Amino acid sequence: MRVVAIVRASIVGLLAGLIAGCASGANPDDDAGAEPPAAREGLPAASTRVTFVPEQVTLPGGSTAKVRPASTVDGLLVVPENVRHVGWWDGSASAGEAFGSTVIAGHVDSATGGVGYFARLLSIRKGARVTVRDEAHRLTYRVTSVRSVSKNALATTSAAFDQKGEHQLVLITCTGTFRPGRGYDRNLVVVGEPLGLAR
Repeated sequence: MRVVAIVRASIVGLLAGLIAGCASGANPDDDAGAEPPAAREGLPAASTRVTFVPEQVTLPGGSTAKVRPASTVDGLLVVPENVRHVGWWDGSASAGEAFGSTVIAGHVDSATGGVGYFARLLSIRKGARVTVRDEAHRLTYRVTSVRSVSKNALATTSAAFDQKGEHQLVLITCTGTFRPGRGYDRNLVVVGEPLGLAR
């Protein structure tokens, strides 16, 4: 932005000089020996975009959960073992970014922890609102799609992890048929668009 501002200021200064030189009745010798006015240096405007790593998510109905960092191990996204918490993929965008997906995943349930926080996603609908926040900022998203996809499709062809498109929130949990020793055969993918900028 600073380079653009400097270039714009230089162009404005150049145009002003050309216009002054073309004024009616101007004598080219009138300003002989005078130093040209110094070009004004533009200053970058303060950014209005706020970005942050989600620390809490709120689903419809007001229920909240802590968001923990989650990374990939051997190609798999490892979410918190505590089913009442969810994980923000540390390879994804921060909330409020201009581009990329903010990916948060969590368990639907577990044999030892009971029903997971993201079991609530099984009843979420398009148009619902989801809010993420840290200690100082928050951003609300409107759900635009709710889809069940095979685990293989999610891992290989899904746009859920895309970091090049417009900014979106992606919530992921398990769904489908549970098989002992193999787990669920599908994933539920909930996508939301930001309502304005983070604040």
